[in-house]
Amino acid sequence: MRDEDLCYLSIAEASALIAARRLSPVELTRAVLARILALNSRVNAYITVMAEAATLQASQAEAAVMAGGYLGPLHGIPMGLKDLFDTGGVRTTAGSKLLAQRVPEEDATVVARLKAAGAIIVGKLNMHEFAYGITNENPHYGAARNPWDLDRITGGSSGGSGAATAAGMCAASLGTDTGGSIRIPACFCGIVGLKPTYGRVSRRGVVPLSPTLDHVGPMTRTVEDAAIVLQAIAGHDPNDPGSLDAPVPDLRADIRGGLRGTRVGVMGGFITEPMGPGVKQAVTAAFEKLEGLGASVEPVDLPFQPQARMVNGSIISAEAASYHQTTMESNPGDYDPATLERLAGGRRLLATSYVQALESRRRIRDQLLTVMDGLDLLALPIEPLVAPPIGGGEVTLGRRTTDVRGAVTKYTGLFNLTGFPAISLPCGFTPEGLPVGFQLVAKPLEEAALLRAAYAYEEASGWGQRRPPL
Repeated sequence: MRDEDLCYLSIAEASALIAARRLSPVELTRAVLARILALNSRVNAYITVMAEAATLQASQAEAAVMAGGYLGPLHGIPMGLKDLFDTGGVRTTAGSKLLAQRVPEEDATVVARLKAAGAIIVGKLNMHEFAYGITNENPHYGAARNPWDLDRITGGSSGGSGAATAAGMCAASLGTDTGGSIRIPACFCGIVGLKPTYGRVSRRGVVPLSPTLDHVGPMTRTVEDAAIVLQAIAGHDPNDPGSLDAPVPDLRADIRGGLRGTRVGVMGGFITEPMGPGVKQAVTAAFEKLEGLGASVEPVDLPFQPQARMVNGSIISAEAASYHQTTMESNPGDYDPATLERLAGGRRLLATSYVQALESRRRIRDQLLTVMDGLDLLALPIEPLVAPPIGGGEVTLGRRTTDVRGAVTKYTGLFNLTGFPAISLPCGFTPEGLPVGFQLVAKPLEEAALLRAAYAYEEASGWGQRRPPL
């Protein structure tokens, strides 16, 4: 098998071969490392490549498998980490100059869980500085570039994770999502991005942006792979005060159960909103496909969505400013000016405004639960446009010109604010070959139902099988 084909094996495919001793973890890891070496100068997905450590881990995995000690579907699988997950003995920069030489003493909980499952960590991935942005245009480490068009953004803040996974530079990756930062780059890079229920996955050892909104989740090329990774990293962590003490079901047990009988509320209001060429058609076709697969579809309204975006932004601003208060005062010149400006806005936010935002979050969550009463899932767009060019501060949709950040986060923040699980799925391509996506949303802790529906759509549509033209 060619190295490129090895690099594009799904986790499910690769793990079956490894378990049968028909594929060596060393062979697979070397193929991925060679691809990183060949492509990273163009894609700029990795800040730190851990080639020596990854090769050693792969050798240990191979020996264990050959000795009958196979650990499960992540054993021997090469994965990348957004560079805000602590890795013991390896620098964790959070995409910043301030933390450029920071070397944690121990792994984040999720990293430890991946290693316990046998995953091979091949490197730390590029990101928007301190996760406070959506383009992954990083002044310290350079912009991550979209594998479908290297002159376009990946989306962020988990942009390196999206680019590397789409480009076959890892089998899967971890990202974080505070206002859309898993789902946005997943959409722009044509992969699957899963934001679990808030608290489903530990945040211990993860550099925070907004602790009450940060979610950790997988970025993969298939829905089944997202289930595999989430299975490994989910679960209660007593060292994370936001962690949920709730059982984690077998996420693959019913993943092939199909959509028949599933009740889906489709956000209808987007039909009248301006969108980029080809986007509305692809998203509409995806909703029709859900119905064609047996789902019961009905229109729903989310009138509180604009307010949710503002409330989400206020909470991020206040909590990020609190975390960065000391370094903002001592080292302001080490921040990207755009990041510093956003943080300064958080410092100006009144304590009463923050408390009011928290109360608004409670009300909006209750409203969303009311909308979903009698429904299993929501379906709505993830983006009104395809990935914009790098360096462009504004985009035009219809007759309206708006800043990139406002356009890109239009449909995402509601589910960070409420903590509901959401998944971004590829649903087509524009005529120029750029990916389009949409998102499905479930009630809290209903990741199994979310993955079952997403898998059914993925299998029927086939959009996730294309490779970027690198």
